[in-house]
Amino acid sequence: MRNWLVFVLLLLSMSLSGCGYNTLQSTDEQIKASWSEVLNQYQRRADLVPNLVNVVKGYAAHEKEVLTQVTEARARVGSIQATPELINDEQAFAKFQQVQAQMTSALSRLLAVSERYPQLKADGVFRDLQAQLEGTENRITVARNRYIKAVQEYNVTVRSFPSNLTAMMFGFKTKPNFSVENEKEISTAPKVDFGAAPAK
Repeated sequence: MRNWLVFVLLLLSMSLSGCGYNTLQSTDEQIKASWSEVLNQYQRRADLVPNLVNVVKGYAAHEKEVLTQVTEARARVGSIQATPELINDEQAFAKFQQVQAQMTSALSRLLAVSERYPQLKADGVFRDLQAQLEGTENRITVARNRYIKAVQEYNVTVRSFPSNLTAMMFGFKTKPNFSVENEKEISTAPKVDFGAAPAK
């Protein structure tokens, strides 16, 4: 009887490994790790915003509308509970994409304002924040690309035969990914100009 039980367990484990279960587990874990990095980089960007706004405000206080837009965009980003479960909810994921795109757009307008203020462009703190923002935007792009690839691999496994049967049996569902429209908008990083201030 004991030998029969060992045989059944061995057969079961062999069939599970051949049906994509392990691949589903590993790709799901890769998505979670990639998503954590995406969130980490977006948080890093959000953390730069208050200092950037304060520096711009020092030189361009009357640009109230742009400053308000950036502050409001940051508040919307902060209002979304960016938990690991967000990647399992298509509507919540779409909302996350939308507020991050609004933040990108607001930052672009803020940096465009700096072009009108040579003294602001020459400010060392502002230039340092620009450099940090540019680096963060690059890291966001890399993290987002890793997430996109991880989701693509996972979704293919969930939809492919015979692993799709295993996915249905264990409740694995496809996960939302960044949309093409969102990728176009988000891949255009805010313009960061490190040129010297024009002479007066």
